[in-house]
Amino acid sequence: MQIDSTIAAVITGGASGLGEATARALAARGAKVALFDLNEERGEALAAELGGVFCKVDVSDTASLEAGFAKARAAHGQERVLVNCAGIGTIGKLTRRDRETGDISHLDFGLFDKTIAVNLGGTFRCMAKAAVGMMTLDPVNQYGERGVIINTASVAADDGQIGQVAYAASKAAVKGMALPVARDLMNEGIRVNTIQPGIFMTPMMAGLPQKAQESLAASVPFPKRLGRPEEYGALVCFIVESEYLNAESIRLDGAIRMPPK
Repeated sequence: MQIDSTIAAVITGGASGLGEATARALAARGAKVALFDLNEERGEALAAELGGVFCKVDVSDTASLEAGFAKARAAHGQERVLVNCAGIGTIGKLTRRDRETGDISHLDFGLFDKTIAVNLGGTFRCMAKAAVGMMTLDPVNQYGERGVIINTASVAADDGQIGQVAYAASKAAVKGMALPVARDLMNEGIRVNTIQPGIFMTPMMAGLPQKAQESLAASVPFPKRLGRPEEYGALVCFIVESEYLNAESIRLDGAIRMPPK
C-alpha cells in the first residue's frame, strides 16, 4: 500500500515515543494522521504541527475508543492504517518474600489485570474497530488490499525478565494475535503484523540517569546504542508499503537477548 495523501492512519499512544515517531513518519509521506492518547496537551500540539487530529482516548475503555474513532473518521475518513503503540510498563514478581519479616505475598491482581487490559485488551479493541471500518473500503490494488494493522509487542514477549510476568504475558499475547487475526482477515485484504522493539530512547528511558542509559546501550550487541524512535517509524512505513509482509513479528533490537535481570 502506497503511503500518500489518500491514506488516513490512526496511531494509538501517538503523542510521544514510538507513537509520535510513527505519526511523524507517516505524515512526512503525506498520510492524514489521528493521534489517540491520554496526554491532551502534548497530543493537541503534535497534531497541530502535523496537520492531524488529536483524540483523547483510553484504549482500555470501549466508549472512549469508539468516540476516538468517530472523531478521527469525521476528520479524515475511514483509516486504512492502524498502528497500536499505546501501552504501559509494569514491574512485579509473581511472588516475593520480605527479607526482614519473612512474609510471603503475590503480585497484586489489579496490576496484572490493568496491564492486560491496556496492552492486550486495548490492542484487541483497536484492531476490531479498525478492521470493521476497513472492510467497508474499496481495495487499493488488484490483489484486494484494503488496510494494514501494525501492533507493538516487545522483546519481552520472548525474553521476559524477572519482574515482567504481567508485561511479558501481555506482549506475548499481542505477538500471538498476529497470525490468527491475519487469517481471520485474509479474505478482506487486511494485513496484520507486529513489531517487537528492544531498548529504545523513549520518554521513560530518557528519565533514567545517564549511567543507566549507557549501561543499557552497552548491553546491545550491535549497534551499541539505544534504539531511535524514528527507526521504529521507518519500519512501520516499510511494513505498510510491503504488501507481501503479513502475519509476521519483527524484532527491532540490535540483536539483544534479554538476560534474567
